[in-house]
Amino acid sequence: MNQFDIIVVGGGMVGQAFALSMAQKTNASIAIIEPNNPSPKLEKDFHARVSAITPTSEAFLTRLGVWDLIKRKHAFTQTKVWDQNSHGNLDFNAVDDELNHLGHIIENDAIQSAIFTALSDTKVEFIKAKLDNINKVDEGYQLQLDNDQQLSCHLLIGADGARSRIRDLAQIEFTETNYGQKAIICNIHSDKGFEDTTWQRFLSDSIIALLPLSNNEASIVWSAENALADELLALSPQDFADRLSAGVEYRFSQFKALNKAQAFPLIERSAKDYVKENMALIGDAAHNIHPLAGQGVNLGFADVEELSNQLQSSTKPLGDYGVLRSYARARRLDNELMAKTMTGLNWIYKENNEPLRWLRGFGMNLINENPTLKSFFQKHATGKL
Repeated sequence: MNQFDIIVVGGGMVGQAFALSMAQKTNASIAIIEPNNPSPKLEKDFHARVSAITPTSEAFLTRLGVWDLIKRKHAFTQTKVWDQNSHGNLDFNAVDDELNHLGHIIENDAIQSAIFTALSDTKVEFIKAKLDNINKVDEGYQLQLDNDQQLSCHLLIGADGARSRIRDLAQIEFTETNYGQKAIICNIHSDKGFEDTTWQRFLSDSIIALLPLSNNEASIVWSAENALADELLALSPQDFADRLSAGVEYRFSQFKALNKAQAFPLIERSAKDYVKENMALIGDAAHNIHPLAGQGVNLGFADVEELSNQLQSSTKPLGDYGVLRSYARARRLDNELMAKTMTGLNWIYKENNEPLRWLRGFGMNLINENPTLKSFFQKHATGKL
């Protein structure tokens, strides 16, 4: 049986970032269990799965030596939000808080590939397999993989996403909110530039987000009720692009679809426990939220930084429950606040009775016209609070 100090189940962006953070600051032996390719190849065309990386996450990735390894990233300096059913709008601008930018739109594959490159300078071991079972023992955990390999560790990390196998095997309960919606994603082209700005429009039946990947290309996230989402997905690429163009009032003239739209269900989950003795959940395994503000991976990176800092500053044995609980306490409030905020915003913009429409527009304009309020929300979105 192969023995490691730390085993990370899940080799995505968050799992690899945690392994890198620990490998750089400790002498721990670390393995990552991941059945898929941990280093996706960047194609010539942009991938449709992207993240809006905040300046706080940028600083974290810089400290890891990853930021300069990311091959493609597009900074945005403004965020503009407008509402179909009220007079409300919001305009955030980096210069208002003396920032160079509000964030970067980056393909998930580009981030993961960069972290993998940084890991090549460490002794972290990748094991291509699926997890079959886990068994708690006095000094940690024993793992059974689907290739008949057996491993053991002092600290087991679940970084295996929203449908976490670790969470299930550890019998950690979780709450779940099914929004009855799908997020449709694809990439689009517009001859009219996106002005280094992320755009969101709240429609009566859905929400459209445009996330610029370059001056003329963007990734879109169209959150819609299941019936509407299925209708949109059945359209030809050009008919879909036409509906999208109309949805944002032809502000960018006519869109061209660059790939076939795809979708995933919108379900918010929150683990009731982030930690157990010798075990911790990070990223989507602990919490996954509505993608309204594109904050998911930023919360995951904040988990990584908090947990690795707690472990690195402790003199207690690796996997000590008290240390892990300190991580859980530090992160739960922020994660749950963001989740509830996204759920609340989704509800507010779904409801279209006249009093709520008026209140919604009034609230947006109140924030937009009050520099102090506006700065508060902008700093929260960029991770500066």
